[in-house]
Amino acid sequence: MNRRTTSTRRPDHAGRRVRMAAAAALGALCLGISGCSGASIEPAHAIAQADLGMQASATTFANFPKAPRDPAPNAETSGVVLHIKRDVAVHEAPGGAVFAKLPATQLGNPTWVPVIAEHGPWAQVLLPSRPNGATGWVRTDDQVERARSPYVVDVDIDARRLVVREDGSAIGAWVVGVGAPGSPTPRGRTFIMAAIEETVTRFSPIILPLGAHSDTFSTYGGGPGTVALHGWPDPAVFGQASSDGCVRVPDDALRLLTTLPLGTLVHLR
Repeated sequence: MNRRTTSTRRPDHAGRRVRMAAAAALGALCLGISGCSGASIEPAHAIAQADLGMQASATTFANFPKAPRDPAPNAETSGVVLHIKRDVAVHEAPGGAVFAKLPATQLGNPTWVPVIAEHGPWAQVLLPSRPNGATGWVRTDDQVERARSPYVVDVDIDARRLVVREDGSAIGAWVVGVGAPGSPTPRGRTFIMAAIEETVTRFSPIILPLGAHSDTFSTYGGGPGTVALHGWPDPAVFGQASSDGCVRVPDDALRLLTTLPLGTLVHLR
C-alpha cells in the first residue's frame, strides 16, 4: 500500500477499495472463469447539466457506438487521472454534444479515469464502456479531482508478458496467460476500473476489471464480457493463450497490481 502518487490528494488505491461481489455480478464482470473547437463551451455545458438525468451512464454495461475513439491507442499518457465525484456529462468534443454521463462509482468503486488529452478546461478520458477505445470529453471543474498515477501496466499479448512500470522504470515483470486464439485479449489503451473480492468461485482472491471488453463475446455469463486482470490456481496457464480474454497473472503479480491506483493506465499490446 506504499505505492507513490503525485497529487494534492492521492487516488484511491484499488487494494483499499475492494468490494464484495455476488455471483451474478461476477458472471457479468469477468471472462476468466472459463482537433477540438472551443466555441460555445459554456452554453453547451449548461444544457448538459440540466439534461444529465436523461443520459445513459458510461459503465462497463453500456455501449456507445458513436463515442469518439482513442486516437492513439499505443501512446503513453501524462499519468493524469480524474476522480469523478458526482455524475458529469460526457461530450463528443469540448463544448460539443452530450452522449452520456460518467457516474461517480463503477462496480461499487469510486470512478477514476485516465486523461489522454486536454483542451482548456476540458479533458478527454478513456471510458469503461463498449466499444473498446471509447472516449469522451468532460469538464475539469469542481465535480472532478485531478491526481497522477506514476504507474503503467504493460501487457505484451504475443509475448505473454506483463510489466509494471513506475515513472518509466520496470518494478515487476511476469509471464502471464492471455486469451485463446478464438477469444483473444483485446488490444489498446485501457485502465484499472475497479477491484473486487471474489467470493464465489475463488479462482482469484481479487479481480481487477478493466475498461475493456471481449471482441468475441458480446455477453458472457449474463454480463457484458468485461476483461480483467486476475489470478489463477493452476500455474500451468501462465505463458499460454487459453483464457476467454482475461489476463491471468501469478499471485505475486496480483499482489502488486492490487496496490496500484484506480484509473492506472493499462496497455494491451
